[in-house]
Amino acid sequence: MTNINTGLYEIPVLPLNIDLETKKILKQQNLASRALAELKGVAKTIPNEQILLNTLILQEAKDSSEIENIVTTQDDLFKTDLNMKEIEQTAKRIAAKEVLRYRQAMQLGFSKVRKAKLLTNSIIKEIQQELEQNKAGFRTLPGTHLENNVGETVYTPPQTLQEIEKYMGNLEKFINDSSLSELDPLVKLAIIHHQFESIHPFYDGNGRTGRIISVLYLVVNDLLDLPILYLSRYITHNKIEYYSLIQKIRDNSGNNNADWENWVFFILKGIEETAKQTVELVQQIKFLMDEYKGKIRDAFGTKYNHELLNNLFNHPYTKIEFIQNDLNVSRFTASKYLDLIVELKLLSKIKIGTSNYYINDRLVELLMNQGTLHG
Repeated sequence: MTNINTGLYEIPVLPLNIDLETKKILKQQNLASRALAELKGVAKTIPNEQILLNTLILQEAKDSSEIENIVTTQDDLFKTDLNMKEIEQTAKRIAAKEVLRYRQAMQLGFSKVRKAKLLTNSIIKEIQQELEQNKAGFRTLPGTHLENNVGETVYTPPQTLQEIEKYMGNLEKFINDSSLSELDPLVKLAIIHHQFESIHPFYDGNGRTGRIISVLYLVVNDLLDLPILYLSRYITHNKIEYYSLIQKIRDNSGNNNADWENWVFFILKGIEETAKQTVELVQQIKFLMDEYKGKIRDAFGTKYNHELLNNLFNHPYTKIEFIQNDLNVSRFTASKYLDLIVELKLLSKIKIGTSNYYINDRLVELLMNQGTLHG
């Protein structure tokens, strides 16, 4: 096996002794900040935050997992989310469960940082534990190295638990103690992401844990109220550049200012682009909800219940039991409500095994295509 990383990268102790307030970065930082502020504002137009948490985090989970070659479909995701016993446990369904664990890990982390207003190593470990379903914690055994697609070692992260704990302790302080650096939080986010990926503290799940940390860092710093930035799609679409920029810093021992500038700019550009895309998606969800609300309210009259609308958008694939629980109605009433909405052509009804499932096709199409709503 060949090691093509000619210089050993010594992970820096943060903060960096590098000028990252260049004209290029400051300009992009301003654009990213404005896009995030718009996203934070538009997210408040959806009264039930759980709708965005369920749907948008699921999209983030899907793309983040694809970076790790865990590939599934929207259909598999929603069906697995229903825990449909009638469907056999295929390889696709197993991949879907991996993606759903990502959503659970993100939601777990969000609940912790929202309460603590801190992003500690303890929380980071809980996130990784939820992702990987084990309690291994930080690596304790040597032998971990990162390879390219032909099996060559391109980077060797810290090998001992002592080193990992030292670097992660420093990273924890950098994340939570604003007095350590006067850099804008978005620039710090780029540094944090690179540092975490270079420490590579866990045996498994480092990439996905790192991407969850990035979004939660925005929440900790009040740049977002909800962890709904769809950043993994940007990384997926620019995967080669993403890994190349990370590695260039390591190859040049972290001493080249231009390498850091290019990396930070890449992340800031990603934040701007994905914030704008997510703004558009949230606006389209709001538009669709308003349309559904008008039609359902007209059809139901005094029997209209806003929890019914919330259910259809909280669960793009729903079922009678969900309506029963959310509206506290009988099975007969829940079935009657859903069948009426099918008659309005707002849901489609499918039968799998002995159970009926109701699909919000317009929402599913929107989440799949990120496109403009029709009709």
